[in-house]
Amino acid sequence: MQQDLHSVGRRIIELQIEHRDLDYLIDKLLTEPTYDELQVSRLKKRRLKIKDTITLLQVQQTPDQPA
Repeated sequence: MQQDLHSVGRRIIELQIEHRDLDYLIDKLLTEPTYDELQVSRLKKRRLKIKDTITLLQVQQTPDQPA
């Protein structure tokens, strides 16, 4: 059980780093005068999917509260 929580925590950190990298890349592309809108759109979708995955993993990592 503890090993599972550790690996989930590690995966969350990896995804947060990837999300941050995508933020940087998107911002950089948007400053270019002739950026590829399709590429930016795909990167934004990927970033959103990563954010959703992070949220799901964080919910799974949180222990259930007794009623």
